[in-house]
Amino acid sequence: MQTINPTLVPFKILYTGDKIPVIGLGTFGSDNYDAETIAQAVKIAIKMGYRHIDCASVYGNEKEIGIALQEVFAEGIVTREELWITSKVWNDKHKQVVESCKQTLADLQLNYLDLYLVHWPFPNFHAPKCDVTARQPNSVPYIHADYLKTWAQMESLVEMGFVKNIGTSNVTIPKMKLILRDCKIKPVLNEMEIHPHFQQPELYKFMKDNGVEVIGYSPIGSPGRPERDKTPEDTVDMEDPIIVAIAERLGVHPALVCLKWAVQRGQITIPFSVKTDKMYNNLKGITEGPLTEEEMVAVSKIDKCCRLIKGQVFLWESAKSWEDLWDLNGEITK
Repeated sequence: MQTINPTLVPFKILYTGDKIPVIGLGTFGSDNYDAETIAQAVKIAIKMGYRHIDCASVYGNEKEIGIALQEVFAEGIVTREELWITSKVWNDKHKQVVESCKQTLADLQLNYLDLYLVHWPFPNFHAPKCDVTARQPNSVPYIHADYLKTWAQMESLVEMGFVKNIGTSNVTIPKMKLILRDCKIKPVLNEMEIHPHFQQPELYKFMKDNGVEVIGYSPIGSPGRPERDKTPEDTVDMEDPIIVAIAERLGVHPALVCLKWAVQRGQITIPFSVKTDKMYNNLKGITEGPLTEEEMVAVSKIDKCCRLIKGQVFLWESAKSWEDLWDLNGEITK
């Protein structure tokens, strides 16, 4: 197996002083791969040189990943302190954050998490494989007073030593303004969809200006995303002429251009793959052959505002469209 020296991988320093590698392995593959396959990919990735693994309870594979982690520890490949492990509390556990985190720790067989995120700011019960046309009576929009109660539990995890850093995911500028105004412990990171055709420059700048680092998911345009998230108007990042031309100059796959752009732009990226060659190329790709300044400018101009993970499964009964999830149709409930 080809490997990359982990010290070659850049990192970001958070406001807490902790260092997070700029590339991690995503583990959301529950629609296409079984838990054992993803756990094996985690083990291979760590042997290869990855030191950042992005997990979530709703992915349904944390028990298997926990076994893989214990195996790499036992084999002396890496120590716990050398890894960055992220997980997330799912929507139906917003009132049981501490219990959910403890379950994740038990499943992963860890004593602490480096980062724990609120996966979505909506307290509903949709499972990952549900239909986008579904509406549940108990699904509700973002209610800031309720989210603050969830966030207070997140803060308590830091105080209890179960979690080193806490953050948000899939929040907008209006939501983050309220969270920053009222929180006791500021989020260290926000995880959000970012790829060349969906760059979210305003939200990205807002986070950076407020000392909140950014993790971008679906960094190559999520070609393997669930069918429920695909719509006719979706575009394909890796087929964009600008991305293809840069890939040809560098002699790499267009996916690597997307990852190089992400890291050079200043965000953290978490591509998903279970294929050894792709995992290796992704890791190696961000350590060599950077984009030129002219190419970075060129990529900045191909943003098509094409959100791929629209979140339709989280809509409440009175919602007009998925745009309501992203505060595009009016004020949020404060």
